[in-house]
Amino acid sequence: MSGPQCCANPPTLNPTTGVGHVENLGGLNTYVNGSPHSKLAVLLVSDVYGYEAPNLRKLADKIAAAGFYVAVPDFLHGDPYVPNAGRTLQDWIKDHGTDKAFEKAKPVIQAIKSKGITAIGAAGFCWGAKVAVQLAKREFIQAAVLLHPSFVTVDDIKAVEVPTAVLGAEFDQISPPALVKQFEEVLTAKSEQVYGYVKIFPKVSHGWTVRYNVEDKSAVKCAEEAHQNMLEWFAKYVN
Repeated sequence: MSGPQCCANPPTLNPTTGVGHVENLGGLNTYVNGSPHSKLAVLLVSDVYGYEAPNLRKLADKIAAAGFYVAVPDFLHGDPYVPNAGRTLQDWIKDHGTDKAFEKAKPVIQAIKSKGITAIGAAGFCWGAKVAVQLAKREFIQAAVLLHPSFVTVDDIKAVEVPTAVLGAEFDQISPPALVKQFEEVLTAKSEQVYGYVKIFPKVSHGWTVRYNVEDKSAVKCAEEAHQNMLEWFAKYVN
């Protein structure tokens, strides 16, 4: 469920990137942006590289510009995965289980709601998609988007109770198209209870929505298409 693709194209982390700011939200350092008067929020759950990834913060700023209050918590507690640093990804995951992050997300959501927010969407990337799908199993949130998910199972999708979109990649060894199509079958079968949407992006690999090369116009275009699909999903169901 995790492998080389999970860590491909690591970002250069930058704690000062983005036009928002970092504050404590529900006990976690959190990058936030957007109008404090908005009634709608989006929670972004990072991949293994954490909340200081420039492309992730750039996406948060884009979502904020669309009218949402955006929160990107540091679910990794200042300990993002560092490739080739003497700790394997498997060992890192033992210290950073998605179940722990799910529990940490609850007070963050409460803190967001305390600001007067009435509806919340959650998007999870790779590792973070498992957290987002767990939130979608109960009414912690109003909608979810899972982008090139890791660890997400068919049983997870069967249990979602809010509108859920899955954006997958053609070249993904972690959530290959065959698995994503199973997700689609489950969501289609649940369509009378829960709205679902599944899209497999051609010619892209796991991680493409946040770990793209900003100098590669084709990669940027593919990422931006996924970002737009995500925004459209939240505009429709987070209201």
